[in-house]
Amino acid sequence: MSGSLISAVSWVKRGVALQNPSQYVLDDHELERVSALARIELEDAQVELKRAHEAAKSMGKSDLDEEDVESDLEVEVIEGDKNGDEDDWVDEDEDAMDVDSDAPSKKATTPKVTTKDDDLSQYNLDDYDNDTPGDNISHFSNINNIALYKNNDEDPYITLKDDEDQGEMERAELEVLPSDNLLVVAKTEDETSQLEIYVYEESEANLYVHHDLMLPNFPLCLEWLDFPPTSSSSSMNNDPTNSGFGNYIAVGTLDPEIEIWSLDIVEAMYPNSVLGRPDKTKAHIPLPLGTGKKKKKKTKSRQAEKAYHVDAVLALSWNKKQRNLLASASADKTVKLWDLSRDPTISGGEGGALRSFDVHKDKVQGVQWNEMDPAVLLTGSYDRTVRTFDSRAPEGGVGAFLGSDVEALRWDPWNESGFYVSLENGLVLNFDARTLSSSSNLSQPSPARFTLQAHDGAASALDVNPHIKGCIVTGGSDKLVKVWNIEASENSKGGKNNINVSLVQSRDLGVVCILSDLFFIDFPNASLDHPHSLASQGKVFSTSFSPDSPLTVAAGGSKAKLQIWDVASNAAARKALGGKLREAGKVLSERNTGEGGVVGLVSDGEESDDDDGDGGDE
Repeated sequence: MSGSLISAVSWVKRGVALQNPSQYVLDDHELERVSALARIELEDAQVELKRAHEAAKSMGKSDLDEEDVESDLEVEVIEGDKNGDEDDWVDEDEDAMDVDSDAPSKKATTPKVTTKDDDLSQYNLDDYDNDTPGDNISHFSNINNIALYKNNDEDPYITLKDDEDQGEMERAELEVLPSDNLLVVAKTEDETSQLEIYVYEESEANLYVHHDLMLPNFPLCLEWLDFPPTSSSSSMNNDPTNSGFGNYIAVGTLDPEIEIWSLDIVEAMYPNSVLGRPDKTKAHIPLPLGTGKKKKKKTKSRQAEKAYHVDAVLALSWNKKQRNLLASASADKTVKLWDLSRDPTISGGEGGALRSFDVHKDKVQGVQWNEMDPAVLLTGSYDRTVRTFDSRAPEGGVGAFLGSDVEALRWDPWNESGFYVSLENGLVLNFDARTLSSSSNLSQPSPARFTLQAHDGAASALDVNPHIKGCIVTGGSDKLVKVWNIEASENSKGGKNNINVSLVQSRDLGVVCILSDLFFIDFPNASLDHPHSLASQGKVFSTSFSPDSPLTVAAGGSKAKLQIWDVASNAAARKALGGKLREAGKVLSERNTGEGGVVGLVSDGEESDDDDGDGGDE
């Protein structure tokens, strides 16, 4: 995959992260844990390597035997797990030493012709292994007498001692204050995917990268959780310092697996847990169609499994009330329920999914638990339906036909039965689950409480404000991020309440110019489909309200730029939502948060001359 983009953004609440994150340690216990988690990768590599060997052998181009195949594999594993220790392997090419042993003299007029045996005779290879024990020809023959010291300060031969000031400086750089937010960004540049963990200092309008974690495949979704997943290492499970809480991020990727990483460990090489790997007796390899002579190879769709996904994981949702439960939605048309307290490395299906739900007929794009009723799930699919059901009795659920593919969905935290859905056609719909059909065959559009034409093109991002009732944010392929105000007014005739939806503010977060800010102050309900829009954030794939600040929004998209938007920096926005802010007990003071309230970073590889943290003009 070429290009750069941000596919998902997730906030971390203030005070959750460790103030001084720990460094990753690759000790014996960690190697034991990683080995258990990586067993399927090793078996896959063995199968793939043997297949390649057999294919080459059938074409008469193979000079490897089975021992060569396994030895090559061992080299790859050593290099992958132990950072490529060059002393662990030797080049056994018989011509490797046949290199300019006798360089010709400048005065020579005719080259000397020698045979291969004559050229190697000077090395006396026949007696190479016949060295006597008394021959001290190595500089390291007395290696057993070398003393070991606990640190550099005790070693008399090391003159450059450990610098305590340098260590304190490094710890200060990694420090996360209780007033700081973390943001986790799923980012892909060219063919490299990673998690970037940012620190956002709201009081200083400062945003910077704290550390990053490399990913094996393209990330599609993120979900923060505080429940420590069960590790395959017994030493970690019996850790007396384990409080049952933590700071973790779950990642769904194109691989049908879910990785869970600790955000309090810097430079980690391997996730804390991997959910969804099949039993070791099953090959986790795609099956090619045809003879392989075509330019593009298609793969057969794998048969659905109860214990794990067989296609990309598109959405995740952590249950905040039943903290050990994680729900996942997949392109394999299933929704699965995971118990984070179970060891995922146990074979025989015991480490797989707790339950699997087949409530849709196409890819499942979204899933979310209902915080007010923690047993209820909401799901949305490319079969153009949404469904909500009790995870204990999924056959009794209800649903709605939408007429377009689902892009995102969210429960309304202010209404136990209300939820929002954004669609590929740019619409945002609001439903009351109590009015939906219980039929399993949904073919006719279901009436919504209200319908909003939010974007020109797909409404790919959606979030509901947890601080202010009736406030949502949307992002779309039209490159805009919009904040909406939803108010219900009573009907004087005693009928249903009237619902009024108004646009609070809209902007392209790539635009950082005075002209656009003045335009919004004068016309707060205007859209940035305005000729003065100069730059582009690109298509918006993710928008999310801050868990601590009522009108702070994070957004990312196809330009791979994380932007923080302080909506409250606009006077018109404060006026439109002032009543709701006071009702929620929130008091906002006008802050200087950069150009138009936008804080961001320049793209990787670019340097800002003033480095003022506001993203700069491009």
